[in-house]
Amino acid sequence: MIQTDSLTVKIADTPDEMEQIHRLNYETFAEEIPQHAQNGERRLVDRFHAENTYMIVKRDDEVIGMAAIRGSRPFSLDQKLGTVDTYLPPEAKPCEIRLLSLKSEYRGSRTFFMLCDQLVSHCLHEGFDTVLISGTDRQTRLYRHMGFRPFGPAVGTDRARFQPMLLTESDFTSAGGLFRQLVEKRKPAVNGQFLPGPVPIHESVRKAWASPAISHRSAAFMDELKSVQQKIASLTKVNHVQVAVGTGTLANDLVAGQLSRIGGKGLILANGEFGERLIRQAERWQLPFSVIRKPWAADVALSEVEAALSREPDIRWLWTVHCETSSGYLYLLDELKAVCRRHDALLCVDACSSAGVVPADYSGVHFVSTGSGKGFGSYPGLAIVLHEEPVQPDSRLPAYLDLGTYAEAHSVPFTHSANGIRALHAALDIHTFPDFRKTAEVREQLAAAGFDVIGGASFSPGVVTCALPEAVSSKAFGDRLKARGILISYESGYLLGRNWVQLAFMGDQGQNDPERAVGAMTELLKSGAANKDAHP
Repeated sequence: MIQTDSLTVKIADTPDEMEQIHRLNYETFAEEIPQHAQNGERRLVDRFHAENTYMIVKRDDEVIGMAAIRGSRPFSLDQKLGTVDTYLPPEAKPCEIRLLSLKSEYRGSRTFFMLCDQLVSHCLHEGFDTVLISGTDRQTRLYRHMGFRPFGPAVGTDRARFQPMLLTESDFTSAGGLFRQLVEKRKPAVNGQFLPGPVPIHESVRKAWASPAISHRSAAFMDELKSVQQKIASLTKVNHVQVAVGTGTLANDLVAGQLSRIGGKGLILANGEFGERLIRQAERWQLPFSVIRKPWAADVALSEVEAALSREPDIRWLWTVHCETSSGYLYLLDELKAVCRRHDALLCVDACSSAGVVPADYSGVHFVSTGSGKGFGSYPGLAIVLHEEPVQPDSRLPAYLDLGTYAEAHSVPFTHSANGIRALHAALDIHTFPDFRKTAEVREQLAAAGFDVIGGASFSPGVVTCALPEAVSSKAFGDRLKARGILISYESGYLLGRNWVQLAFMGDQGQNDPERAVGAMTELLKSGAANKDAHP
């Protein structure tokens, strides 16, 4: 959003703004340009309204200008010309801007350029590199001046003719000072980043990542890697640390490979998306196992785990997440270690969202998987496996999935990432755990504002999950916050499917203002702007 004097340019997000859009749409495209039939309501709802994002200009509370942005295919131009792909650059990522309109008294003023400024910035921020419009033949010269190029035949009727035009990213840089400035500021200011990945990155970590790469076979690299391993071992209280190029999923596959060597039957605990992922990975490895499955965020009682291990004495290993990222549920690590000791079962833990977030003693855990992002505060790209006992190579396993191969080669059997290791090293140098008290305050504030907060004090301090009311769209809710520069977690399929949103407290939280995020979420919930009935 930008604001100048009494003019504001923003994404429309309230019912009143939507209603004014429908009326301006009618004034422009039914009365002034006879593209649509007139009606007694003097109100026109666009046929793509549910998929449109509207950029508007307001003077005080009045919407004086608008345009609709849409990235979903088919575009209106697809329907008029056949597919437009033949006119586009190879590998283009297009969006279509439609319904560009200003009230007559504001045309020919800076208002138009303010709107265009935000339109193009928004398109670039969302990853589009080609903008399509149907420019009225009255304004073709103006659009050309801005860098738009005609393509294809004119469309419409004799009473309302439109010329298809496109603007590519390369056009932005050659269309004069206005669009050169737009390219330079393509990303709006981020006012808070509360994602479980990518996490906010400290300046020292960014500098380490950007430093010149060195050979992964050099003594300097091996010294830095060894320091990283020692720091992680000290932080997590483990004996051995292996670091591979990959993500937490690779780390879990490295663990699964070791479980296939152990043989025997296992037990997997699941009460959310990432417990279910462990089940799917175990199935891919054709591991025999039983499951204790609970509804999402429901408690997995230790008595049930104890009973399962007593009932099936052939169970040799237990595999679970430590923090279930999809809800923030935190398993009782010390108690699970004690249960497994009593039944001579090896405990294996996916700690991707708990290592570095929750102070924990992983000694006595046979295998622990995690990654370089999230709690460690660095960039993703390194898979990390912690283990209690030494591991030997096993030629029956694929080389890249053989933890023993990494152990034998001091974690460098293959090409490694010098920049990833250097960034992780810098992140570990400044690592701190999240402030539990601040997370508790956020939970209390959200609950007081009317949010259904999942879990409580026993859940992870790194993840706060809210189930939105049925009337509210979690996607619209997250989109509206993103437009304000507040990034929360909501776009994963498992969150969208449950209408949940999350605030994650991982990485460099010194850059974030939780109270601002809570205030924006509260305002948005109360305004009804993200309600499903506000987006027919």
